[in-house]
Amino acid sequence: MSYQCPLCQHELHFSNNQYRCENNHQFDNAKEGYVNLMPAHHKRSKNPGDNKEMMQARRAFLEAGHYQPMQQKVADLCQQYVTNDSASLLDIGCGEGYYTSKIAAQLDGKEAQVFGLDISKVAIKYAAKRYLNCKFSVASSHRLPFADQSLDGVVRIYAPCKGEELHRAIKNGGYLFTVTPAGHHLYELREGVYGDVRLHDEEPENINGFELIEEQKLTYHMQLNGTEALQLLDMTPFAWKATPDFKVNLKSLESFNCKADFMIRVYKK
Repeated sequence: MSYQCPLCQHELHFSNNQYRCENNHQFDNAKEGYVNLMPAHHKRSKNPGDNKEMMQARRAFLEAGHYQPMQQKVADLCQQYVTNDSASLLDIGCGEGYYTSKIAAQLDGKEAQVFGLDISKVAIKYAAKRYLNCKFSVASSHRLPFADQSLDGVVRIYAPCKGEELHRAIKNGGYLFTVTPAGHHLYELREGVYGDVRLHDEEPENINGFELIEEQKLTYHMQLNGTEALQLLDMTPFAWKATPDFKVNLKSLESFNCKADFMIRVYKK
């Protein structure tokens, strides 16, 4: 399976280190091994998505293994449900590829293709340079560069995506794997930023054309040092609300206990 042209929706063919469609739209494969399928007029800003500092914080935190239980659970579910040997699976909002690569490794031995997509060019550069068992692209999750009913599965960890676009790109009988924060996810960190904390809503998303077939809650405590706690803060959207004093105090801590609390769901089209 190949990509679809973001300009005319015809199939892209790879040759001479570039992707080209029948209408002669072409997209070069970067030296790091990814392709940028995000036309300038589709961007809302010059450099959308996470910046370099956020990516570095995320990579350092994830490499310490604090989200490894969730990573393994998602990879296990993909292996359980996506059984077609030549399956195509997409990780939307893949960031620097931590989950994407694990899913691809879990499906090793099959001829499956695992794709990672993110709006952040910085994130995709990090991913493509390190993880060679996946194909990565810079693209919008609201305009997936894949043909109608071409994907056996889609993984969506926190990432936004229109239900209509998921329904278009996933095959009949295909699967959507989602991870969202459960009620007490990062409660202690959010309490430090906001004071009063509202618990996350745990109601499942109602996605037109999909049936919820499995739901699991994964909860555990993370014992972090100050540097890790700051890295965790910096990879979350509420980092923008944290005061400079809170960040300094957080980094100075010898130990910070914080709860990881995830809702993991499988939907079938």
